[in-house]
Amino acid sequence: MNVAIVVLAGDGIGPEVTSAAVRVLLNIGTARKHSFTFTSQLIGGASIDRSGTAFTDQALAACKASDAVLLGAVGGPRWDNPGAAVRPEQGLLALRKGLGLYANLRPVKPYAALIAASPLKPELLRGIDFVVVRELTGGLYFGQPKGRDTVDGRVRAVDTMEYYDFEIERIMKLAFKLAAERRKKVTSVDKANVLETSRLWRQIATSQGELHQGITLEHMLVDTASMRLVTAPSSFDILVTENTFGDILTDEASVLTGSMGMLPSASLGDGGPGLYEPIHGSAPDIAGKGIANPVGAILSAALLLRYSLHLEEEAGAIERAVERAVDDGCRTVDIGGKLGTEEMTSEIIQRLKL
Repeated sequence: MNVAIVVLAGDGIGPEVTSAAVRVLLNIGTARKHSFTFTSQLIGGASIDRSGTAFTDQALAACKASDAVLLGAVGGPRWDNPGAAVRPEQGLLALRKGLGLYANLRPVKPYAALIAASPLKPELLRGIDFVVVRELTGGLYFGQPKGRDTVDGRVRAVDTMEYYDFEIERIMKLAFKLAAERRKKVTSVDKANVLETSRLWRQIATSQGELHQGITLEHMLVDTASMRLVTAPSSFDILVTENTFGDILTDEASVLTGSMGMLPSASLGDGGPGLYEPIHGSAPDIAGKGIANPVGAILSAALLLRYSLHLEEEAGAIERAVERAVDDGCRTVDIGGKLGTEEMTSEIIQRLKL
């Protein structure tokens, strides 16, 4: 198999963790005789410094022509000026929109060997295995109008939460499809007691639930969901929600695994290349120190193999290698160990069984 992968290393620790993921994929390719070709493009602050924009048309074209995209992280204090016309995050939004990536999947499954790394009581962590399905191209981040103006001498800022029925319908269809392959339960998260977009969300979720009689559907307000994530997290199977809520809830869910550095994600659309990235940020405070946790990026590479290349056996091999490494006591600093990024990556590669 010949595969073209674009690497958007981004900012901060992004280059370090994407390099780790590429090392793992190259080992998979050698063992299974897959030909992975990697090309690099700029995004975020690195792109701003080079071209004045957070993501160029040329970089987007390269991503569209690829089989999959591997992303590190964007942003950092250097570009963190609220008044700036160009910000690193604009590159990420442009990438998602340009590739039509409307669904972000974030699996959450703590490792038994890392239960002590989580601040939650051990008994709350047993049996956790759920996927957050986050709508990715609608809501507050993309709605119009957006911006600032002056009204009666006062500065006003406006963001618009906007959803069309088809946007909600397609993310719901995916949520139910995933649930059918798992424990057959969908939790739809909204704020239907306040927001009109959430009332439409709940209406369409209900309609989709009626079409999938073998799957349990529950509706949950986002404030209740945020509480349940830390009081009864094992009760979730597929948790589907809109863009902003999903962004916040998945960061909260990272405490279940002990560190943001452990969680991967996949962003998918209808055909075309998928986007794979760890959920953590650019962590500028540790950038260049060689201590970033590469697991989230490596597990994102596993999702790339599963969803874009349909190489389930290879994807599973990576996931099992990570679990073996963790079970054997391999740890980066964020989960109570001393291994650096390259050392942790080597430990995982040594445990690949193909």
